[in-house]
Amino acid sequence: MGLLAAARQTLHQRAKRQESPAELAFYGGTFTALPEEELTACLSMAAEALDRGWISAFRCSTRPDRLNAAILHRLRSAGCDTVELGIQSFARTALTASRRGYGPTCARDACALVRNADLHLGVQLLPGMPGHTPPMFLDDVAQALEAGAHMLRFYPCLVLEGTQLAALWRAGRYTPWPLKRTLNTLAHGWLAANAANVPVIRMGLAPQSGLQQAILDGPVDPALGSRVMGRGLLLAARRALKHCHGLGQTFDLFLPEAAQGCLWGHKGELRKAWIALGLRAVHYGKEEMPAIGTISPSAILQQP
Repeated sequence: MGLLAAARQTLHQRAKRQESPAELAFYGGTFTALPEEELTACLSMAAEALDRGWISAFRCSTRPDRLNAAILHRLRSAGCDTVELGIQSFARTALTASRRGYGPTCARDACALVRNADLHLGVQLLPGMPGHTPPMFLDDVAQALEAGAHMLRFYPCLVLEGTQLAALWRAGRYTPWPLKRTLNTLAHGWLAANAANVPVIRMGLAPQSGLQQAILDGPVDPALGSRVMGRGLLLAARRALKHCHGLGQTFDLFLPEAAQGCLWGHKGELRKAWIALGLRAVHYGKEEMPAIGTISPSAILQQP
């Protein structure tokens, strides 16, 4: 309960400094599976913070097999507006191989429960988990979008010390996806999500104390998100040019300023690919473009 008290104190201090209301998040475990005393304490603190104007809402993450309509009603009544589900995959093969303890039907039903409770739905996917393939991941993205996800997270599977996966890895029974496969596969998934106007709000684990030392193997990269988005932009341009029969011709690219950090890729790794595609010039504008799906021959790709 010490962490909960510290969070309450932080929110209180923010309010005293007249900072705008924050969003509270309960992450790092299966929130709805907490012991009743702990769950009640968390919900009470969240409800108090909401009532005092310290927060605008709160969100939590949990497993798809630890949900029901009653607990979702309870969350919403306490001020929750987003539930993120650690689905990992909708593929039965991958779920079984990873011993997740539930199947695709449970995963889809949990998404429906969240949506029916009038809560925002977040879906967390684990590309490269045991038994998983790139086509499965792309189908996972499609199913998450079909289930009505408002946001996605892509967490490429890593081997961490002290886990059952580490034992499988040491026994030669599991091999993580290589980085190149991960980058290319996630680029397709990111592009599909953006075409549906659904943001991918995180790619890769957030930095935390001791994490780097615990990683034994897997596609870890501090620039993972920007490298994926750079490949997604390249893929989108290639598709758009093909659609308008522009392959083999030079073209100008019009992008929002926010794309400057990922267009060329990490250390310019995509520059040659862009030049080979026919890129002549890049123009950055101040107008916001909420999704890469807005890219089309009539929007940002113009033939000279």
